[in-house]
Amino acid sequence: MLIDLQIHSTYSDGYLTPTQVAIFLAKRGIKIASLTDHNTVGGQSEFKRVCAKKGIRVITGLELYVKKNHNVFNVLWYNFDHHSPELHKLLRESQMRRRRIMRRVLDRLEEDGFKISYKILDRYNHYVPSNYVAGDLLDNKNNYEKVKKELGLDVVRAGDLIRNYFYRVGSRRLKNSYIGWKKIVELRDKIGGQLVLCHPAKGYMPKELVLKSLVDSGLDGIEKLSPHHSYEAIMRIQRFARKYNLAETGGSDFHLDERGNYPVQRAWDYFRIDSDYLREVDRIIT
Repeated sequence: MLIDLQIHSTYSDGYLTPTQVAIFLAKRGIKIASLTDHNTVGGQSEFKRVCAKKGIRVITGLELYVKKNHNVFNVLWYNFDHHSPELHKLLRESQMRRRRIMRRVLDRLEEDGFKISYKILDRYNHYVPSNYVAGDLLDNKNNYEKVKKELGLDVVRAGDLIRNYFYRVGSRRLKNSYIGWKKIVELRDKIGGQLVLCHPAKGYMPKELVLKSLVDSGLDGIEKLSPHHSYEAIMRIQRFARKYNLAETGGSDFHLDERGNYPVQRAWDYFRIDSDYLREVDRIIT
């Protein structure tokens, strides 16, 4: 059975609305799906409504930036009460921190000669997505030409601006709005659901000692199938899942239909997830 338990929409950094995402999934034969926007549940109701019409069963989902001691990582949260006032308070605090961080980045860029309209931030009521803000900045011809000249590029994309300007070393670089792991686990115990380590091999695989500490303190599962994972990473993840009796999940991390005349347009063109490959996934999807 085809499933997809990591998807993003325009409520965070995806490029399709929840309705468009549901239609996209239905055309590709998905039977169970989870919309996991960053730090917001704003798109859940719309997504569930359209998926119901398309015969797709929805798992309530969310992706969070998390910190435990000196370790930072992403967590997927499934099957929780997304109407919880405590959850909404937690997410709103995170969203406001993200907005303040992005404002500092824009202040620095303005000092460096970029043309900045702070109305950019007013467009985003939930998560402030770096890809959208970068695109907004590049819509200004002066900014586009500045980046093009400084980086020596023929064509500038949002990722070029993000990598070379947003994440520049310094006190006013773009950072994620992390939430403490302990706070998340305590809230999960109140409003339910499962916590799953998100694409753990994206960038690098956390040390097993760190992973074990997460298991001991409340981790329920680990994302095994991801376009960010190599074959070797998948082998290691499933050994760890068996060792610590974790549920395995999989997701396309879908964001967009890519622009341009390319044979591969999106993760779905080469990457599909069958629930048969995921041990104990029934803990989450049933």
